[in-house]
Amino acid sequence: MEINQTIKPNLQIRAFYLFFIIASIQIGVGIIGAPRFIYMESERDSWIAIIIAFFYICIVAWVMLLTLRQYQNADFFGIHVDIFGKWIGKFFGTVLIIYLGASFLSILLTYIEVVQIFLYHTLPNLLLTILLMIIIMYAVLGGFRVVVGVSFVFFILTFWLLIVLYDPFMRMNWFNLMPVFNSSFTELLKGAKATSYTLAGFEILLIVYPFIQNKEKAKLPVFLGLAFSSLVLLIITIISIGYFSPVGLKGVDWALLILVKSASFTFIERLDYIVIVVWMMVIIPNLALIMWSMTYGLKRLYKVPQRFTLYTITIIVLIAVNFFQYDYQISNLTDLVARIGFWIIYVYPFILLPIVLIKKRIQKSKSGDAS
Repeated sequence: MEINQTIKPNLQIRAFYLFFIIASIQIGVGIIGAPRFIYMESERDSWIAIIIAFFYICIVAWVMLLTLRQYQNADFFGIHVDIFGKWIGKFFGTVLIIYLGASFLSILLTYIEVVQIFLYHTLPNLLLTILLMIIIMYAVLGGFRVVVGVSFVFFILTFWLLIVLYDPFMRMNWFNLMPVFNSSFTELLKGAKATSYTLAGFEILLIVYPFIQNKEKAKLPVFLGLAFSSLVLLIITIISIGYFSPVGLKGVDWALLILVKSASFTFIERLDYIVIVVWMMVIIPNLALIMWSMTYGLKRLYKVPQRFTLYTITIIVLIAVNFFQYDYQISNLTDLVARIGFWIIYVYPFILLPIVLIKKRIQKSKSGDAS
């Protein structure tokens, strides 16, 4: 497997699109119920915990970019093969792909659960899965540029959803945010950690980086994407704390949907129904980017055609969704993905960077001695 890839110009994208990739993959089903989990750890100071989480993920993203820049045009898979050798490097790459698969299943099942709770209680998991997988397969078969295009278009089409929060914002009680700075630093860190599932996904940077044309301009759109996702989470959490009572928020599983359901507009009723349906356009970029990453990773590691892995993974997903019939099963899967993702996304990059730097220094010293 080649370490530094040669990507054809017609398959590359401008660094500008990294903003939409990062924002699209971070804003998904996790943000719907995130305020409750953050509030249970940091309570009224949850907004501070989100700001702490934002600065931390910016540091993690900077570490990822610094690691990638040690190579000419490598990704996560190539870097690990270069550092650890063929078999151990492929093992690490396989672990990432398995994690992405679990994350894909978690997002899909959570959205299905939301649809079943708020819209169609008896809707079979398989039916909605087939509908979503047809769209995802169509996007992935078009290649990376089509997947990025889907993320861009759907981001523009769903941006108006933020306007729906205007009504609950005007009716929130700002005193619910008082007193400020009442949580300990440990509680704030726990609240920041509670955002890990919601703000995850930007690890895709380690996979798509070779497809960027102007890599020297990648830093700004990446940080802007992280800032946008964090800002959306911050706004939703502040409104949730102000709208619900301090005790009430701890019992609200889907805070964002309850806020939307409570919104009152003279020209439309049951806005929550519309938002849940439109939210499909929010999670499709999530799923399409993750699916493309899995198929591309298997192609890089094992030389398996992406079309074959796409069909195989789709069949596995269609079978797997039938084994998750209860909400606690989906919650257990989501918790597992969050725990594993915390170590892979938020901790491991700080281990990987020193190893890469040491490896490069050894290679440089050997080349100097040889000359």
